[in-house]
Amino acid sequence: MNTFKQGRYSGYLRPISYMIDLCVVNGLAVLYFFKHIDPIIFFIAISLAWVILSISSKFYEVYRYTREVTIFALIIRQMILFTLIIFAFSGYNQQFNIAPNKVFKYVFLVFVLITIFKFAIYYLLQKYRTSFGGNYRNTVILGVNKKTLALENFFNKNPEYGYVHKKSFNFRDKKEIDLDLCFDYIVENSVDEIYCSISELSNKQIAEITSFADNNLKILKFLPDTKDIYTKKLKYEYYDYLPILSFRNIPLEESINQIVKRSFDILFSSLVIVFLLSWLTPIIAIFIKLETRGPVFFKQSRNGFNYKVFDCYKFRSMMPNKEAHVNQAKKDDQRITKVGRFLRKTSIDELPQFFNVLFGDMSVVGPRPHMVSHTNLYAKRIDKFMVRHFVKPGITGLAQISGFRGEIETDKDMIGRVKYDIFYIENWSLLLDIRIIVRTFINAIKGEEKAY
Repeated sequence: MNTFKQGRYSGYLRPISYMIDLCVVNGLAVLYFFKHIDPIIFFIAISLAWVILSISSKFYEVYRYTREVTIFALIIRQMILFTLIIFAFSGYNQQFNIAPNKVFKYVFLVFVLITIFKFAIYYLLQKYRTSFGGNYRNTVILGVNKKTLALENFFNKNPEYGYVHKKSFNFRDKKEIDLDLCFDYIVENSVDEIYCSISELSNKQIAEITSFADNNLKILKFLPDTKDIYTKKLKYEYYDYLPILSFRNIPLEESINQIVKRSFDILFSSLVIVFLLSWLTPIIAIFIKLETRGPVFFKQSRNGFNYKVFDCYKFRSMMPNKEAHVNQAKKDDQRITKVGRFLRKTSIDELPQFFNVLFGDMSVVGPRPHMVSHTNLYAKRIDKFMVRHFVKPGITGLAQISGFRGEIETDKDMIGRVKYDIFYIENWSLLLDIRIIVRTFINAIKGEEKAY
């Protein structure tokens, strides 16, 4: 079977992207920035380095379902690493006398052009799929349930991704499923991708479908829709020659990502402390003291990274009370002061936590930390709750901008929060952090219903 199917030219996209980017990388260097260097040496060294770097960083692994934020993350990471390579090249070849300021200008222009080309291809392909019906993939789904219906709905409502859904096969309430009929339909309708619901199939059926897909060059994907799985980003690895499937891939376990996130946290928290808290704290302190007696800051023990307990700081928004460390604030809570109500509504009461970020106990973005008593409670009642402690807690998070901030009224609220927290942990990127920060700022200005 020909790899480059009719109506699909995806196989050509990666080589074309490589050619465009290599032309930009070498053309700008030789023709504009570094005219005095040996073009042959530069072309061989930098082109080879670019290709090796791109393979290791998966720079060109952009698919039709890849989100824009992921593409931005790939570009930024590639830019940082490529800058280091250029400095290493200039340091090793000192006879070329490449000035550092020229390196930064060169890298900046290179990645401006590459970013333009990369997103141009991405959006032109979407336009090509919606307007001309090209670059499409036919799909079928084996098994019908809530998750597969959501997937079918995604295929039908997002033509820009280039999926044409042909049929969903319902296996429920049928004792014997004739998979041969499914296979005949897949072959006759030139189906490209098969999506299987794990919960609807037996191990024997999964083995048969896998064998069919391998023998007919069909792309096979599984929906991990069993009840004990919220979100699974499977990672395929080899231990010697033994294949291992890892059910959770955490980007922040990688050293480079930890450095990037920690550097961002230090920079961002320092800016907030110097340019905002330095003058705002005395003003807020005066208002708090004028209304009630007690400390300006409120300190509370919470669980952080690896379940470690730390002191979380806030501007005091309640009357001093013994229940503050046990009972969460509720709507129309009589303990909240007038000043405190304003602070909580605008989220200003959370600002002292930037000191927690600077000290290393928290991050600007991450799962929100809970009181120790609540952590112990929900760890027993909510499945996957402890996964939240794989990373540092944050001042704001994906769950908070998605409607799960404030009071936990039912277990359903906590389940929703955990789902978003796990998604964040498995899909972290610096650009996702920035997006969450911007959304948090907008929500604070507009005001939120559960901010009390």
